[in-house]
Amino acid sequence: MFRSRVVPLFVKKNSKDLYNLWGKTPSRVLNEESFRLFSTGATRKCLDGFRSLSKGNYVPSIRNMSTVASVGIENKEGLKLLVNGGPRAQKMVGIWLFGSAAWVFSMVILGGITRLTRSGLSMTDWKFTGGLPPLSDEDWLLEFGKYKQSPEFKRVNRGMSIEDFKFIYWMEYAHRMWGRALGIMFALPFSYFLRKGYITVQLGLRLSALFGLGAGQGLIGWWMVKSGLEEPASEYAQPRVSPYRLAAHLTSAFAIYCGLLWTGLSVVMPEPPSESLAWVRGAAKVKQLALPVSLLVGVTAVSGAFVAGNDAGHAYNTFPKMGDTWIPEDVFDMKPLIRNFFENTSTVQLDHRILATATLFSIGALWWSTRKFDIHPAVRSLIGSAVGVAGLQVTLGISTLLSYVPVELGTAHQAGALTLLTLIILLNHTLRRPSPYLLKSLPQVAKTI
Repeated sequence: MFRSRVVPLFVKKNSKDLYNLWGKTPSRVLNEESFRLFSTGATRKCLDGFRSLSKGNYVPSIRNMSTVASVGIENKEGLKLLVNGGPRAQKMVGIWLFGSAAWVFSMVILGGITRLTRSGLSMTDWKFTGGLPPLSDEDWLLEFGKYKQSPEFKRVNRGMSIEDFKFIYWMEYAHRMWGRALGIMFALPFSYFLRKGYITVQLGLRLSALFGLGAGQGLIGWWMVKSGLEEPASEYAQPRVSPYRLAAHLTSAFAIYCGLLWTGLSVVMPEPPSESLAWVRGAAKVKQLALPVSLLVGVTAVSGAFVAGNDAGHAYNTFPKMGDTWIPEDVFDMKPLIRNFFENTSTVQLDHRILATATLFSIGALWWSTRKFDIHPAVRSLIGSAVGVAGLQVTLGISTLLSYVPVELGTAHQAGALTLLTLIILLNHTLRRPSPYLLKSLPQVAKTI
């Protein structure tokens, strides 16, 4: 009668210890657990469970039991879980999302190296699916011939050898193929988790949007490169990609990274760390201060894209003054006035200096203002880490400027921007408000050891 090894429905309503009853016959369960069940007031639930069993109502497997249990917890606590299937599914999806975010991080760094080595314009055509690199000397001569027709070769690299061309070509080819590999690495697990039923509708829509943005990133990249293959307006100007398109490309990459990171955190940490109502109130106060600081960090990062797009790091390689003055005379030379903030080399660098300094002081002010707040140690640690990374980032920026933008320091500076953005995302995610059910269960003050 009991060879099917079923579990009565009351298991999903009782304590976690009852999961250990799996594998025992109901008679042994009653013999071994009767005293404990009577003493805990669970007798009626046990009897109801066996009545349900006699009527054929049962959960056929542990897998289904855990799914039902997770749904019950979701309804009871008011949580909006993004993943079905229990803790193991949450862990798998979380690892996948964090891995995808790390891949995007590496893409941004590789893109920075490609730009700093002036490799981005080496490939003069583009295919959505990509293709094989040159495999013979004839293929290399053909690609080199295409590059010789570009404005960059004619005005900057006229004396370039084919060996030098191979280096910049491989850099750009690696950047493009690394992005396509990310698309495959994202799409295959996504399809698998959808088939397994782990992905909820809310998570599916969010990830579909991120996947679409990632696919569009390739189009934005080619749109950016194409602007650098056109003849400059002035015969004295060096060919470069449009600063607007470069900023769009980099901002889109930042958005994808932040979206993946935030979603991964929401999967593995549905509730913020909260052990008392005092800490929740403290987190709410910190959040009011952290939001404008976060906006400033984002604006500063985007302004760095315009510095890169205008090669503004190669001008005024002095600090704190810009040359012999604090403010260059030509900061408002362009008409209309708004163009200066995006196309004027002097203005773009001045803006980035001001924004970077304001970011450092605002994060420092956030740390100073929250010193006496009653907040979770994780929040305090993240704020302290943000202060340290912001200080390091400003130091890297100044060193990069004074050294005339070497590839190593320029790459480190770009990585520092994304690291600071990571800490800001972690901080804001940790400052979320807990669910109503968790709020009701929290004590007024956290327990101290």
